[in-house]
Amino acid sequence: MQKLAEVCIKRPVFATMLVMAFVVVGAASWFRLGVDRFPSVDLPTVSVRVELPGASTEEMETLVAQKLEEQINTIQGIQELRSISGTGTVVLIVTFNLNRQIDVAAQDVRDKVAIATRNVPREILPPVVSKFDNDQAPVVTVALSGERDLRELTELADKIVRPQLERSAGVGEVRIIGGLLRAINIWVDPDRLAAYQIPITSVRDAVVRQNADLPGGNVTSGLNETSLRTMGRIVEPKAFGDLVVATLNGVPVRVRDIGYAEDGTKEQRSAARLDGVPTVIMEIRRQSGENTVAVIEGVKTRLAALRQQVPPDVKLAVIRDQSRYIYAALHEINLHLVLGSILA
Repeated sequence: MQKLAEVCIKRPVFATMLVMAFVVVGAASWFRLGVDRFPSVDLPTVSVRVELPGASTEEMETLVAQKLEEQINTIQGIQELRSISGTGTVVLIVTFNLNRQIDVAAQDVRDKVAIATRNVPREILPPVVSKFDNDQAPVVTVALSGERDLRELTELADKIVRPQLERSAGVGEVRIIGGLLRAINIWVDPDRLAAYQIPITSVRDAVVRQNADLPGGNVTSGLNETSLRTMGRIVEPKAFGDLVVATLNGVPVRVRDIGYAEDGTKEQRSAARLDGVPTVIMEIRRQSGENTVAVIEGVKTRLAALRQQVPPDVKLAVIRDQSRYIYAALHEINLHLVLGSILA
């Protein structure tokens, strides 16, 4: 330090240029810094989610959770292993020691889950293994509301709003909450089904088998080759009534003989309200490593254009915005920088 002070006293021009160089580099770097609400850290936690539709809480615990715990518990470096069982769902939370690399630990969990799935019911959905990440939290939440039924609002959110928001720079996912997606429901009369002595699984298999587009192979003619497709997908909902479920004594039993098809919606698994009115919520998540403020500003620009594309009675409102907290924090940082410079 004494030598540095001596050089600065004897060569004031050199000292001034050195300080100005640091100032210029710092100023240039300041405007290129990524801005986020929380620091980017790798939490030493891995979650495993397994679903078995229709299973009770006790079945999920004994048939799924215990089997997974027995395998995952053999992984090195586990600090805590917890499981939460519910109706048709089980979630395992694995916390590792801080000295364990989370990427390697997550891969070890995937390997153990793959082994454990051999001993659980075959009807389970593919397990989802994921790391706890701050990037998974939504950076902005948009509400779509209006004087329309929930199904129509869901169609607007799914077909118009979401594709446009997904094209915005830095957006990784747009998740719809509280909506009612369109679905063709087939309602079966249990008395008629029992009279024909047909199991309900035959109805399901008939719909899956006869409502599908299948590849038809290739046709070669000289130097030309043409691909064939079997167009079996049903377009009109009423056509589902013509599907043949079974054949009894040479007479086909169709869907309309045991029930009817309805152009309806899927079962509602989530709900959202804005000012007491049913609303469709869209949670927007950014891509990993993207600037949160830049992503939010891009989404707001898209929303301004989308308001011209949706019907006039439909409203798009931002109900949660992380950039407000980030701008407030940046204001405080700038204020303290100025005060620190003055006091220094």
